Amino acid sequence: MGDCSETSVKIPFGSKYLDALFSIPEKKLPYAVILTHGASGDMNFSHLVSLANYLASHGFLCLRFTCKSLNIIYRTKAYKAVVEYLRSSGNYTLSGIFLGGRSMGSRAAASVIRQADQDNDSFIQGLICLSYPLHRPKLHSKLRDEDLLSIKSPVLFVSGDTDEMCDKQLLDGVAVKMQAPKKIHWVEKANHSMAARGRNADDISMEINRQVLSWIKEIIEERQKQSANSK
Repeated sequence: MGDCSETSVKIPFGSKYLDALFSIPEKKLPYAVILTHGASGDMNFSHLVSLANYLASHGFLCLRFTCKSLNIIYRTKAYKAVVEYLRSSGNYTLSGIFLGGRSMGSRAAASVIRQADQDNDSFIQGLICLSYPLHRPKLHSKLRDEDLLSIKSPVLFVSGDTDEMCDKQLLDGVAVKMQAPKKIHWVEKANHSMAARGRNADDISMEINRQVLSWIKEIIEERQKQSANSK
């Protein structure tokens, strides 16, 4: 694994700025990953920090940001502003980006990707959902699956198998109906916060990190094959 450095930035968003931080690999691949937090906390949530540093150590530029609004429409607009900031940045030459988030942050990322898919935006490569909040705690009657069912880009779900906001059977059922290529990884005994009784927190973070890195590499390889076959 290589070294990485960090740089703080302020991303313009309307009349405000979003706090963000780049994890910059020493040896860069032409791909980036954007990450954001859930309804509580900020971009320094431990699993996001661990994932960003892990991906950067394997060559992927990572940009994580904070947006504390509980309004999903506002969060989606903020996420879109971050995507456009990275897309137009003259500091990095990128072939594509992956959008990711934890809980509410993954809902915002899903909404951005759904809109991008409608516009045939091939720059966005896929969606990483950490603890996707498919429903309110133990309330299974109303699912937050509208964006998921419309997405065409590849999707990775990483959730705890005791997550009170993502029933295993319900997510499996949504996955069957999705148009997009998808993969689900269940973290054993973990809840919505990815904490599991009897399991070491660092071990859980590493399990998440390895799943995400492996999946990103698979998606890139598949796209490269498709591109080569179409020539």
